[in-house]
Amino acid sequence: MTRFTTDIQMRFRDIDGMGHVNNAVYLSYVELARTQFYMHHANRRSLDEIDFILAHVDIDFESQATWGDQIQVTVWPSKIGNSSFTLSYEIKEKKSGRILARAKSVLVSYDYEKKKSKPIPDDFRSLLQSGLEA
Repeated sequence: MTRFTTDIQMRFRDIDGMGHVNNAVYLSYVELARTQFYMHHANRRSLDEIDFILAHVDIDFESQATWGDQIQVTVWPSKIGNSSFTLSYEIKEKKSGRILARAKSVLVSYDYEKKKSKPIPDDFRSLLQSGLEA
């Protein structure tokens, strides 16, 4: 597995009164990248097949994005535990390559019927492990 990259369509509502993409919007950008990463690599076809929950997010903002910037998010696995895994993200302006933000999210493999965490399924664990970077 290599890094997964997706383009994000900036929307007018993403821009705040200061004229740049609001900090809270970056959570939506990483959420979209995370969902597409999972759907693509785990061969899922619908949202009800997602079997993890978000437990934690860290975001470091490095540069502002303004209207007209082309947003691109790259996501990759960076840590794997028994029932949780960490994804790392790089959010950048596509044309210039300028880094806008870096983020990490911790996700927990989750059994929605039992309402508790579960071990990461072996097939997905293998995919995650193949994407770990040294």
